[in-house]
Amino acid sequence: QVQLVESGGGLVQAGGSLRVSCAASGRTFSTNFMGWFRQAPGKEREFVAAIRWSGDSTYYADSVKGRFTISKDNAKNTVYLQMNSLKPEDTAVYYCAADSARYRLYAATTVGAYNYWGQGTQVTVSI
Repeated sequence: QVQLVESGGGLVQAGGSLRVSCAASGRTFSTNFMGWFRQAPGKEREFVAAIRWSGDSTYYADSVKGRFTISKDNAKNTVYLQMNSLKPEDTAVYYCAADSARYRLYAATTVGAYNYWGQGTQVTVSI
């Protein structure tokens, strides 16, 4: 089992920045990829970014490429999502997720591929 706890959400004006964190505990050695997803009211949960837990490969949704940066600190078992140039359409609950499928060579972008999830943290971008 892997436990994930997000933090760092909040309210920010459009154009501003925010960093959310995800602290992992438990069987983190079994993790292959860590991902960030988001879900806005009335919409499906969507992929934002992912990073290989034991490497440096990163993946981004087109909508956040160039504005968001995913990173990790393996010593702290923590994954970060730095969000810059935020837009009102970035408003959502942001979820951290872990994928323990060792056979996967590239990060998955589908919800079903991730088997551990955090409780989410709200990010609100005002006009």
